[in-house]
Amino acid sequence: MKREIKFSLVFRDMWQSAGKYVPTVDQLVRVAPAIIEMGCFARVETNGGGFEQVNLLFGENPNKAVREWTKPFHEAGIQTHMLDRALNGLRMSPVPADVRQLFYKVKKAQGTDITRTFCGLNDVRNIAPSIQYAKEAGMISQCALSITHSPIHTVEYYTKMALELIELGADEICIKDMAGIGRPYSLGQIVKNIKSKYPEIPIQYHSHAGPGFSIASILEVCDAGCDYIDVGMEPLSWGTGHADLLTVQAMLKDAGYIVPEINMEAYMKVRSMVQEFMDDWLGLYISPKNRLMNSLLIAPGLPGGMMGSLMADLEKNLETINKSKQKNNLALMTQDQLLIKLFDEVAYVWPRVGYPPLVTPFSQYVKNLAMMNVMQMEKGKARWSMIADDIWDMLLGKAGRLPGTLAPEIIEKAKAEGREFFTGDPQTNYPDALDKYRKMMNEKQWEVGEDDEELFEYAMHPAQYEAYRSGKAKVEFIADVAKRKAEKANEGQAATSSAPATTAMVLPTTPQVMSVDVNGQSYRVTVAFGDTGNTPATPAATPQAAVTAPASAPASGAGQEVLSPLEGKFFLVKDTSETPLKVGDMVKKGDLLCYVEAMKTYNAVRSEFDGTITAILLTPGDTVGEDDVIMTIQ
Repeated sequence: MKREIKFSLVFRDMWQSAGKYVPTVDQLVRVAPAIIEMGCFARVETNGGGFEQVNLLFGENPNKAVREWTKPFHEAGIQTHMLDRALNGLRMSPVPADVRQLFYKVKKAQGTDITRTFCGLNDVRNIAPSIQYAKEAGMISQCALSITHSPIHTVEYYTKMALELIELGADEICIKDMAGIGRPYSLGQIVKNIKSKYPEIPIQYHSHAGPGFSIASILEVCDAGCDYIDVGMEPLSWGTGHADLLTVQAMLKDAGYIVPEINMEAYMKVRSMVQEFMDDWLGLYISPKNRLMNSLLIAPGLPGGMMGSLMADLEKNLETINKSKQKNNLALMTQDQLLIKLFDEVAYVWPRVGYPPLVTPFSQYVKNLAMMNVMQMEKGKARWSMIADDIWDMLLGKAGRLPGTLAPEIIEKAKAEGREFFTGDPQTNYPDALDKYRKMMNEKQWEVGEDDEELFEYAMHPAQYEAYRSGKAKVEFIADVAKRKAEKANEGQAATSSAPATTAMVLPTTPQVMSVDVNGQSYRVTVAFGDTGNTPATPAATPQAAVTAPASAPASGAGQEVLSPLEGKFFLVKDTSETPLKVGDMVKKGDLLCYVEAMKTYNAVRSEFDGTITAILLTPGDTVGEDDVIMTIQ
């Protein structure tokens, strides 16, 4: 008889790999008892990575969500685990050391047992402090190998990394095959090498189904000694998600392993509830293409968690490209054409930027750089003409050591722009910040929360947290859901109606006003439908008591206009270390003016001329379209 294999349900990642959002806390609490009733899970992934930011985006306190979501599993004796990004904590950009240390104390207090720490560059220097912080907080430190396939990322490379992490104190190792492109035989060899030296170290395998290798990989790693397998379940398994529990259980049982039985009545309950959540609103953010497996994903190696949001990003990028083509009387591009161009450009860009493993945030950086190249070249501009500051930090070594070498053209561009390369410990670039955030919360009369959890949330996600506290995030989210539901209803009626098309329900052609209640405060929200030109897609929220009609945009000041280079959200600063510009400030050509946050990166907007700022036309967090006027300078 073979050994026992245990299962972990990656419930949070199931959703993130399918679309943009995860269920709300009331939905999570509803589904937890049925997951427990299934009786087959030793572990459940409850939070981490994008979970907290997603909660903030739809106006929900992630601290409350984590506490309520982990509680029933604790009571049932099921371990909970979360994903964290080492130097980047729970966000896309690096985090000060004191914020990282508080992170583990907060998550342990909230009920999370295991932290799965990975560095998107596989730089052990970035992971080492997380091992220490997790152990000090009483958590199990599971360290991940970010698996990809390249001439650099060999069996020997990953074996050496795993052994080094164990020697630094890692309690467990995760084989994090985030794109599902790890080759089965090689993955088995990595597990075998680890177990031959440290047989007592638990190994957990995580993979996405997209390219089609995952089932073979699961069998290989189990034969090599793996202890836990991450699984998903219908209706969110396969596609850009994970191998399905039923298939994995049947396969391993046939191979002679001891695997838990599944309460199928409870399975159907969970399946039904997941479908209910999708029908309610979550499905509005899931592209049908994310439900499909696609061997084309082998070449670009993009991870399943990122593919969940990629299709939504592509819609905006395609619209931007086609607007430019329309202006120049060129043939419009289809989404499939853009997707293939993007995949081809990722394959071109990846080796030239040093083969960073394609996992958050560096998968986004490589994809975003490729997408920017495609967009610029489609508009007749040069490749590499727009590189976000966060991407430069990766290229320059500020986020960690790249596995490979940069192409000469990137090095030359850095030198031409006066950028300096960094070879030291990345953490030293980001000084402690908790005292600063504590002071800011005190000035705003905000409570730091139980176990300092609100302090942690503010320091980890400053912009998103402020939008959550102000009510802006919830207002915008509710309005966006309403807009998407109306558009979906309109499409459905147009497709099924036997009446002439002119009698189908027609969406408003002008922005509409709706009322939204946030914590007892009534807001009036402007919602735009369809193509509204320069009208922001995300609504502006104004307290109802203050207005009787939608607020009008500020009048443009005198001088030259500063245009947004792309669609996204406007911010004057990306963190509190920067001082926002204001009307009356003088700027010189090349000075940083503001940022447009798009595809999870902050893209710097710099002045193209000297002068004085005469108007700033947007409020931080507002949605901005490409070529919209951001400010004026005279």
